[in-house]
Amino acid sequence: MSLEQARPKLDQLEARYEDLARQMLDPQVIADVQQYRRVSKAWADLEDVVAAYREFKRVEREIAQAEELLQDPEMEDLAQEELTELRGKLQQLEDRIRLLLLPKDPNDERNVIVEIRPAAGGEEAALFAGDLLRMYLRYAERNGWKVEILNAQETGIGGFSDVVLSIQGRGAYSRLKFESGVHRVQRVPATESSGRIHTSTATVAVLPEVEDVEVEINPNDIEMDVYHSSSAGGQNVQKVATAIRLLHKPTGIVVTCQDERSQLQNKEKAFRMLRARLYQLQQQALLNERTEARRAQVGTGDRSEKIRTYNFPDGRVTDHRIHLTVYNLPEVLDGDIEPFVQALITADQAERLREASNAV
Repeated sequence: MSLEQARPKLDQLEARYEDLARQMLDPQVIADVQQYRRVSKAWADLEDVVAAYREFKRVEREIAQAEELLQDPEMEDLAQEELTELRGKLQQLEDRIRLLLLPKDPNDERNVIVEIRPAAGGEEAALFAGDLLRMYLRYAERNGWKVEILNAQETGIGGFSDVVLSIQGRGAYSRLKFESGVHRVQRVPATESSGRIHTSTATVAVLPEVEDVEVEINPNDIEMDVYHSSSAGGQNVQKVATAIRLLHKPTGIVVTCQDERSQLQNKEKAFRMLRARLYQLQQQALLNERTEARRAQVGTGDRSEKIRTYNFPDGRVTDHRIHLTVYNLPEVLDGDIEPFVQALITADQAERLREASNAV
């Protein structure tokens, strides 16, 4: 869609933005906390596109003024130079507005639940799962996000057979959703005496976290087991059974949580994990993909199914979806994944713009 075609919509958005601004000053709206929150969020959602549109119109006016100056021989050179600069700026604004008009993922502002599990490679894959956990913990720290471990099952030598964490922060899902998939590591394991490079994989799934009111769970559909939590070596670490395992019978989804010393806390965390997975199934149903989409997202964990490779001998990290390679592997594993995050977001936006243009 060209900007000229989008002008009526942009004018409507600007009028809506001004109306919401007036509502935010209305004493009745201010007195209603829920309504004020809804109005202020709607206003904030429009702020970027309206600001860009207003700047676009301002540059248009300046272009019209500069074109008038072209008629003056004494001002012609200066006006032509100014026009070149203004037209370039106008094109940049048009590109930005077209991007801002793309439909937003309704989950982008949500918190996320991240699941990390070793796949091919045995104990080395479990160790790599621990590396990925630290990478996401450090990335969350860099963004000032809050992290909560929902479930973690260690293998005893620093690896993990299963780890689930909640990352809470504005826009967490929008920045982490492209991390879903198979991550591959190539390195010499500490236990390898011959110095041979091994290839192992771990799977990452990023799910938007939802409130209980958004996903209705029938108690009759849940089978709950309570058992003793155990350490990495398998020994019981508590005499009181506090660990929780939930089976959602209609879907076969199983979640476990044993990190807390309280059965109630473990139960609450387990239901948070279950709600996230059920919500994802609901979203996939709308796209006629259901569980197959999640299998495609995470894959089987086979070495050939990969979104990113972490190669220790060369010190490089390659994202195979966007063909981006960086040679700062230690920094990446320390949470410096922003170059990949930004490149993936840009690639996704470009693809959606292409699809939108083809649909016209």
